[in-house]
Amino acid sequence: MPGAAAPLTRLGELARRSTAAQERCELCGAPIAPRHRHLLDVSKRELMCACRACSILFASDAASAGHYRLVGERRLRLDDLELDDVAWAQLRLPVEMAFFLHNSAAGRVQAFYPSPMGPTESLLGLEAWSALEAANPVLGTLEPDVEALLVNRARGARGHWLVPIDDCYALVGLIRTQWRGLTGGAAAWEAIARFFEELDRRARPASRNDGEEEM
Repeated sequence: MPGAAAPLTRLGELARRSTAAQERCELCGAPIAPRHRHLLDVSKRELMCACRACSILFASDAASAGHYRLVGERRLRLDDLELDDVAWAQLRLPVEMAFFLHNSAAGRVQAFYPSPMGPTESLLGLEAWSALEAANPVLGTLEPDVEALLVNRARGARGHWLVPIDDCYALVGLIRTQWRGLTGGAAAWEAIARFFEELDRRARPASRNDGEEEM
């Protein structure tokens, strides 16, 4: 069952901005390239565009007393993820595309799906997520707040990736700006296909060692 609000206060805004190049660092004001790193303001649940210097400075939580967290660049293609139709149904998602992240402030995993209205939270069965994580140890290595499991089952696809959360927001922004009518339209689905093709290009296959990280 879908919920109404997302926990990140600027999630909708970030999705709208994701397709536009950000010209300046939101911490120091320095010029930045269209492709750049992001920091999460943990207390405000906000993402901020960051220049290289600020990214390096805040790569350690100790540098900001845990106030900012650097969004990583790890992208894993989870070809062997155990997530069948029954397990998907138990996650109680009304659509075939979603992402899952651990909200450290809330102390739980949350599920969102992209829609023409922006990101929408879906009520996630904690037992179902616990079972999914137990079957797939790599999910236990998700960095709280800044990494997500992204799932694409739309139109017969069965794609699963571990990604930085800004990839998820980019997908939300794409759907929000490209979707037309009830079914999205050919242009929107072509753009979605290109998004996942690019993600596949940038991701590496997960290995057994990935499932053992931080465990």
